[in-house]
Amino acid sequence: MENLLRPLIVVGGSVVLTLVIGWATDFLLRKADERHHETPLWGLLRRGRIPYMLVLFAALLRGSYDEADLLESRAEGVGRTLTLILIGSAAWLVIRIAAAIVETSYSRYANARAHRDPARVRRVRTQVTLIMRVVSAIVGVVAAASMLLTFPAFRAAGASLLASAGILGIVAGVAAQSTLSNMFAGFQIAFGDMVRIGDTVVVDGEWGTVEEITLTFLTVHTWDERRITMPVSYFTSKPFENWSRGTPQMTGIVFWHLDHSAPVEAMRDKLRDILRECPAWDGRAYNLSVTDTTPSTMQVRALVTAKDADDIWTVRVTVREQMIGWLADEHPYALPRVNTADAILPPLYNANGHRSSPDGVPAQQRRYHGNHDSGRPER
Repeated sequence: MENLLRPLIVVGGSVVLTLVIGWATDFLLRKADERHHETPLWGLLRRGRIPYMLVLFAALLRGSYDEADLLESRAEGVGRTLTLILIGSAAWLVIRIAAAIVETSYSRYANARAHRDPARVRRVRTQVTLIMRVVSAIVGVVAAASMLLTFPAFRAAGASLLASAGILGIVAGVAAQSTLSNMFAGFQIAFGDMVRIGDTVVVDGEWGTVEEITLTFLTVHTWDERRITMPVSYFTSKPFENWSRGTPQMTGIVFWHLDHSAPVEAMRDKLRDILRECPAWDGRAYNLSVTDTTPSTMQVRALVTAKDADDIWTVRVTVREQMIGWLADEHPYALPRVNTADAILPPLYNANGHRSSPDGVPAQQRRYHGNHDSGRPER
């Protein structure tokens, strides 16, 4: 009877203590979160209650396991299992605590600078994301190594593994050359401020927004809802357009190919009217000018401004559409067309193709209009 009650008391007591301590800790965190609305730290720490309770349960059961003489025939296996659970849950808890602290720091920084320096906020967000990935990777590696060291076979083989670490390192470095280059490129992007989460970029002719950055790859969310995933080393080895670099303000260009008779001055006035009714225009500047001509058309360019890449797209398509509609309704002659009319002759030729003088008299008749009384042609 004692052999049955003792395990039940130990396991049941560990479960009850775990639930009581876990509930009390969660209650205190919830109260602290209600009192301190200015920081999300206490609410974020509550996300770690599951690994926290696992750590409590594994620690309580592991500490009382030897005293309770549970499963004496398999004491070593059960003890090692509890140790592995304790190490894994402790690593999980450390990651959750680190994430809560980092996320709290970022939230305070973002709230303070979101309106004044959004580019800086995106940069910090990128760095925070990569730092958390590095911390998670380091904690995971340390936890895995600690778990392996609980097995005597791995401890005995430690000396031989260390002796061959140099050769293995060289082999691994050669085999994972591209992976290592991507990892170093990830650090360079995070702390070199080359590209940030939320930046608008143009990569290989694709326009989109940076959605995710890891140590090895980067995801671009395109305007048509596609996701382009590429290695981060691409951004350190090839040129790309970053429309969010510096200030997000942008200048857009709209081109038209029109007939030479197009009313340029009236188009300038119409451009001003279109922009005044367009909410996406930031009011900084606009311009319209003839930039090139061909034998059949001329090229008209309009410059418009907006506060960011999304608005500049809206302004450009609005100006292009409304200007073409206005020309078609009010000045249809200004649109490009294939000219099939008769050619207009130069002023020195008449309709019959004969050369004329400035007063309109054909040149061959001017020889006889001089002295009509003498009947001789004028020389």
